[in-house]
Amino acid sequence: MHVLVIHDYGPLGKILLERLRQTSLDVSPLLVSDPASADLSALENWVPEDTDLIVNALWLADPEAAEQNPEGTYKTAFSLPVALAEFARDKNIALFQLSSCYVFDGRKQNGYIASNPGQPVNELGSWQWESEQALRALLPRHIVLRTGWSLSRFIRKVQASTAANEVLALPGRCVGQPVSVQDLARVMTAVVQQLDCGAEAWGTYQYAGSETVSLYELGLAIAGLPGIPEDLRVVDEMPPWGAIEPPNTTLVCTKIRNTFGIKQLPWRSGMVTELAMLKEAARAPGAS
Repeated sequence: MHVLVIHDYGPLGKILLERLRQTSLDVSPLLVSDPASADLSALENWVPEDTDLIVNALWLADPEAAEQNPEGTYKTAFSLPVALAEFARDKNIALFQLSSCYVFDGRKQNGYIASNPGQPVNELGSWQWESEQALRALLPRHIVLRTGWSLSRFIRKVQASTAANEVLALPGRCVGQPVSVQDLARVMTAVVQQLDCGAEAWGTYQYAGSETVSLYELGLAIAGLPGIPEDLRVVDEMPPWGAIEPPNTTLVCTKIRNTFGIKQLPWRSGMVTELAMLKEAARAPGAS
């Protein structure tokens, strides 16, 4: 199976490509450095003719960034996936698309299952939900994978607070599950390998690390990592950006386990690796 991986300069694309290249799959990368300005009419030139599966590894999991750049979010979270789905339909290609827990409003008392309809409360979730619905209508042979919180996003919040010597406010009322880049790449690789083996298991799935936690508790866990200054103060308070965080983004991940045999791994086990990955990226030439 020939797999085309669409990626940016973020770590997910790099790690996913490394994993996929260790398999028997024929893998091609397609770097889209600025998805918001990509020429979607040129897909014919981007996608090799013998492509069987397009994996869109452009992972949007930061609702704050989405609110600050609504036009770019619209293009990356909606316009690009829909253009890929239309192209894939016409060329008999399957599509693997990422979404997130932000398609939900968080009012549910327990975890969300994959068949629950979206009720987004922020820019990111709105376009991801619209994208999901469009893919279901356009392309039967699709995989939508909703993810939990980005662990990296909150490690960076801790790092920014320590650099500025500021108290870090995180809301204890918001609960969910983080997922590390390494773990997400593991899950995506496992799904792709089973599609290569002939699994006709198209549809919507969910994955996040095991153990539901509040954002405040997550901040405390990150603050306790080796290399994080011990004098960092994390407080249970609602920061300004907390208004766009749903109170509950817990994802039930039994469907992906029952269909593909993919088990949830504890997000805590990936914290040290995730921190090291971010530090390495910060040291890389050209890092801002």
